[in-house]
Amino acid sequence: MKITREVKTAFLILGCITVFIFGFNYLKGTSFFDNDKIVHTLYEDVEGLVIGANVTINGLNVGKVKIIDFNENYEKIKVTFSIRQDLKFSKKSTAQLYEAGLIGGKAIAILPVYDSENIIEDGDILNSEIKPGLTELVNQQIAPLQDKIEGLLTSADSLFAGVSNVMNYETQSNLKAILEGLDISIANINKLSSSMIRILETNETGFKSTINNLGQMTSNLTKLTDSLKQMPLNSTVKNFESTSTDLKEIIKRINSGKGSAGLLLNNEQLYNNLVNSSKALDALLSDLKENPKRYVHFSIFGRKEKSSEDDKK
Repeated sequence: MKITREVKTAFLILGCITVFIFGFNYLKGTSFFDNDKIVHTLYEDVEGLVIGANVTINGLNVGKVKIIDFNENYEKIKVTFSIRQDLKFSKKSTAQLYEAGLIGGKAIAILPVYDSENIIEDGDILNSEIKPGLTELVNQQIAPLQDKIEGLLTSADSLFAGVSNVMNYETQSNLKAILEGLDISIANINKLSSSMIRILETNETGFKSTINNLGQMTSNLTKLTDSLKQMPLNSTVKNFESTSTDLKEIIKRINSGKGSAGLLLNNEQLYNNLVNSSKALDALLSDLKENPKRYVHFSIFGRKEKSSEDDKK
């Protein structure tokens, strides 16, 4: 039986369609001959997750993502994926959505809980969890820094605005005058420094002699200090203490009325007698000056002395 050209063309077209369907399903991660379990989970956000993404347990690939769509209430994203039939873990396990790499998209990692009484079956819904990716972590770290930078820029703008308001024409003129005054002051300081240098150069010899004199004076002070160290200061202090003790004893005897000085200072009767004797002596001297003949009789020829009665006549 001869096969016509039309039949050959039909078989070729059917074969291409079959290969395309198998290839497309393979790329999607599905197969017509597999006997995997179909499991579901719900996420708030599945950005970066695509159909055919890997499903892993401890890094081992155990399935593929089949369907990504809304759930019945359109509140969350329902992700349907397949896992190997021989895997036996609990329904309490968690399907964690994580970032597979910077350019690798996202994948699902099952965090298994092994419980022989609640083995997962087709159509079960696992708990979901989203692990922050590197980009999200970087954004979380950058966000506070961004806020600080924005605040800093705002403060800088306020500062520049304040400076602009302060730096009006009058302020600029005053600042210019201050700078000119600083220039003049610096020039005067330079002149003063030059004058000081000239004075030092002119009087260098005098300064040297002054320094030499100071050195000699220091040497003399050192010698004087050495001489003072060699003096018998201890014996001098002891002699002074002995003299002070004797002086205290003398003062004590005077205060107690012992000795002539003590009697003179402390005996009132002796004091009064001395005063009276002094007064009598003064009267005697006065009378002697007024009437010397009464006390002294002198004659060259041996004149007979007159009695007091003849004087009265």
